[in-house]
Amino acid sequence: MRRKMIAFLIASTFASPAFAASQQALDALANRMGVQLHILDNKPANCPGQADGCFLSELDLTMPQTLAPDLAHGNFKLYFSSVNPVIQGDSDAFTVRLINGDLHVLEPRSGVQLQPGKIYPVRLWSQGHFFSAYYPMPNMFLVSGKLAPAVIAATRPTTDPESGLELLPFVAPMTDQAHLGTQAADDLTRWQTPDRAFAEFADHSAPHAAPEVAIIPTPSLVKRLQGAPVDLARGVRLRLAGVQRPAIQAALADLASSGVRESAAGPELSIRISAADHLQPQGYRLTARSGAIHIVAADAAGARYALESLAQEAAYEHGSLRPLTIEDAPRSPFRGLHIDLARNFHSKAEVLKVIEQMGRYKLDKLHLHLGDDEGWRLEIAHFPELTGVGGYRCFDPSETQCLLPQLGSGPDRNTSVNGYLSSADYIEILKAANARGIEVIPEFDMPGHSRAAIHSMEARYRRLMAAGRSAEAQRFRLVEPGDMTRYRSIQNYNDNTLNVCLDSTYRFIDVVIGDVAALHAAAGVPLKTFHIGGDETAGAWSGSPACKALMAKTGLTVAQLGPMFIERVSGLVAKHGLTVAGWSDGLDHVDPAKMPRAVQSDIWGDLFTAAPAEAHRTANLGWKTVIAVPNVLYFDVPYAPHPLERGYDWPTRGTDSFKVFSFMPDNLPANASVMKDIKNKPPTSTDPLPLQPGRAFAGAQANMWSETVRRDSLVDYMLFPRLIAFAERAWHQAQWEPPYRPGTSYSYGDGKVDQAALTQNWSEFAANMPAQLATLERAGILYRLAPPGARVVNGLLEANSEFPGQPIEFRVNGGSWHAYSGPTRVTGTVELRTRTYDRRRTSRIVEVPSPYAG
Repeated sequence: MRRKMIAFLIASTFASPAFAASQQALDALANRMGVQLHILDNKPANCPGQADGCFLSELDLTMPQTLAPDLAHGNFKLYFSSVNPVIQGDSDAFTVRLINGDLHVLEPRSGVQLQPGKIYPVRLWSQGHFFSAYYPMPNMFLVSGKLAPAVIAATRPTTDPESGLELLPFVAPMTDQAHLGTQAADDLTRWQTPDRAFAEFADHSAPHAAPEVAIIPTPSLVKRLQGAPVDLARGVRLRLAGVQRPAIQAALADLASSGVRESAAGPELSIRISAADHLQPQGYRLTARSGAIHIVAADAAGARYALESLAQEAAYEHGSLRPLTIEDAPRSPFRGLHIDLARNFHSKAEVLKVIEQMGRYKLDKLHLHLGDDEGWRLEIAHFPELTGVGGYRCFDPSETQCLLPQLGSGPDRNTSVNGYLSSADYIEILKAANARGIEVIPEFDMPGHSRAAIHSMEARYRRLMAAGRSAEAQRFRLVEPGDMTRYRSIQNYNDNTLNVCLDSTYRFIDVVIGDVAALHAAAGVPLKTFHIGGDETAGAWSGSPACKALMAKTGLTVAQLGPMFIERVSGLVAKHGLTVAGWSDGLDHVDPAKMPRAVQSDIWGDLFTAAPAEAHRTANLGWKTVIAVPNVLYFDVPYAPHPLERGYDWPTRGTDSFKVFSFMPDNLPANASVMKDIKNKPPTSTDPLPLQPGRAFAGAQANMWSETVRRDSLVDYMLFPRLIAFAERAWHQAQWEPPYRPGTSYSYGDGKVDQAALTQNWSEFAANMPAQLATLERAGILYRLAPPGARVVNGLLEANSEFPGQPIEFRVNGGSWHAYSGPTRVTGTVELRTRTYDRRRTSRIVEVPSPYAG
C-alpha cells in the first residue's frame, strides 16, 4: 500500500498542466532566464517552526524579454537541489516544496501570468545555516510535460581560468559578516581576512635550521656520516635479497622519476629483507656511504618506504647524496584515506592518481565509499541494475533508468558526477594499490544510506516480474509492499533504509560480499576487510509487517532492530573470512558478545566530546580502532572560515595543514590543548572512559566526502596539501606530543602540550613543503593554494604565505600584477594572490584596503 501511495505522489508531483510548451520554447527559457541566489541572513528574526535556527535567502528569477505564452502561463516546473530543506517560501508567483532528499520544486501559482523581463523574487527560509558561497547546488532545471528537461544556463558551474577551480556564478557575493558570518550568539568565529591570515602565518613561524633531510613523513632517526657524497647522477645498480622486484616496482618508478634510474654504471643499491635485524613491521634502515646505498627492511613494505625516502632525498640533494643513515618505522599500522565515490562519482584515473601519492607518503589503506543514497559505484555481476540504474542520476520520475537528481547533478544522465567502476576498473585499482602496499577497503553503507540499492533492486524486480520470473524477482527484493513506515533520514530521504526484517535483504548482502570478494580474487589481491557503514540510520521499520512479526516472535523493540541487523550482517562478513568494519555510531549499540572476533570501528564522534570515550571503548573491546574524527580528519570541510572557501562546515569552520599537523591521534583529549572548537571557543576535553593498559588504536584515517566535490580537480584541491600533513602525523610521532595518561583532562592553552615545540616542528616541516608542492605540480595535482596573508602598516604592504617561498603577486587599484619581494609602499586598494611554482595557477584573490587610499 505504501509503495502504491508513493508512486501516486511521485506521479502527481511530476505531472504537468494540460497544455504543453514546445521544446524550443522551453530550451529558450532555460538559456535566457536569469537566476541569482542571495544569502540574506543567518540570524533571521523568525524561523518558521525551527527552534534550532534557520537562514533566509532569496532566489531571484528574471524572465527573458521574450516568453512563450504557454510558459508565461506557468506551464513548467523548476527543480533545484538544496541540502538544507526549505521550511517556508514566500512568493507571489511560485510555491516551493521538498520532493525527496535535497530535490525541491518551484511551481508557478495557479493563474499566474509571468511578465517578460520581470524579476520574481522567491524568499526561502531553510533549516540550518549557510556560511559559504560554494554551498549552493548548481544545475537547476526546467520540466514541462514530456519535453526533455532543460538545465537553466545561468546555474551551470563555470571554471576560473586563473585557479582552475569550479565557480558558481549564480550565487551573489557574501560580504555582510555581521549577518552571514555566524549564527549562534556565542560563536566567536571570524572570517579569515588577509590581516588575520597574516597573523596566523606569522604565529606559526619560528626560526629554524635548514632541514637535515627533506623527507616527509619525517623519519624516526637521521644521522649524517662522514665521507664523500654518493653520486646518483649515473643511476644505481640494483641488488636484491629476500624481496621480489614486483613488490617494489612502483617505488623504483618513483625513484626513477626523482632522477635516479637503474644503470649498470651506477653505485650499488642493495635491498635486503631480514628478520634478524629486529626492525619493526614496515620499518627499514637506509645507509648511504662509501659510494653505495644499503637498505635493510623488515618486509616488502619497509623496502618500498625506504625507496620512497631515498627518492625524496635524492631529489632534494640533486643526485649527490651526502652520507647518512636513516632508521624509520611507522607509529601505527593503519594510515588510511577514505574517498567517497558514491555521492558524486570520481574517475578511475583520479583514484589511480591519488593512489600514487598515497604510496609516496606511506599511506597504506584506501577506504572507498562505493554505495550510498545518491549512487552505487561498483559493478556487481549478479545485479546489473545496481550500476545500470544506481550509477546514474537523471530526471526519470519512475526511477527505472536512473535515480532522481540530487546534489545539483541536473537532469542529464551523461555528466561527470554519474558513472561507476566496472569490474575491470576496480581490478586495475586493486592492482595499482597492491603494488604500493595499499589495502583497498570497499564500503557499501547499510542499512541506512541505501537508497541507490533499494531503487536499483526495485527496477530489477519490475524487470523480472515483467518477464514472468516472479520467484527470482522476489528472492532479492529490498522493498516490502505493506510497509507503512514514515520517516525522514538525516539527509531528508523517506525511502533510504533497508528493511532489516526481510530475509531477502540478507541474501542480497551476502551475494554482494561474494561478488566483491571475487573481484579481489581476480586481481590477485584477497579481500580482507568489508565495510558496512552502519551510520545515521533513520527511525524506520515501525510500520513493517515483517518487523512487527519478528518483534512479536523475539521480543525485540524497534530500537533493537538496527543493532540486530549489524550483528547479523557482521556474521555474514565473518563467514566469508573477512573483518567487518563500520562507523562508530552504528557499532556503539551492538552487543559485543554477538559480534565476530575481528571488528574495525571508525571513530567519527566529536573530538572534544564523544570521540575519546568511543575510541577507548572499542579499543578496550579488542576491536581495531581507527581514528577518523571530523573536526580534524574530514577533508571535505573548508580550509578556513571564509565565504569563498568550499566544503561542508558542520564539524568545523576550517581545517588547514597546520591544524592537521597539530593533531595527536594517540591522545585524543590532548587535542583540546591546541585546538579551538567549531565556535572558535576554547574547549575542555575529559577522559571519562580511559584506555586500558596494553590497548592502543590501530591508526587514523583522513576522509573526503563528496557532496560538494563535483569534479576530480576538486578532489585534488580538498585533499592536498593537508593530506601530506596527515601522512606526517599518521607515520611520525613528534616529540611535543604528550604521552597518553588515563583520566587526564586538557583545556585550550593549558600548557600541557609544548606550543613552542609544536611551532618549531611545524616550521621545519613547512620548510620541506615547497619541494613537495613542486612534486604535486609535476604530477598534475591541483592542490589548494592558500591566499597570502597581508596587511598595510604606515603605507607599507607586508605579505606572507602559508609555506615559505610561495610566490606572491599584488596589484594596486586594479593595475598590473607585480611579484611581491618585500615590504612595498602602496597607496590605494591592494589585491594579492599566491601562484604555483610552475606559474600555471593562482589562489583566489584577496583584497586589503589601504588607509592611505587617495
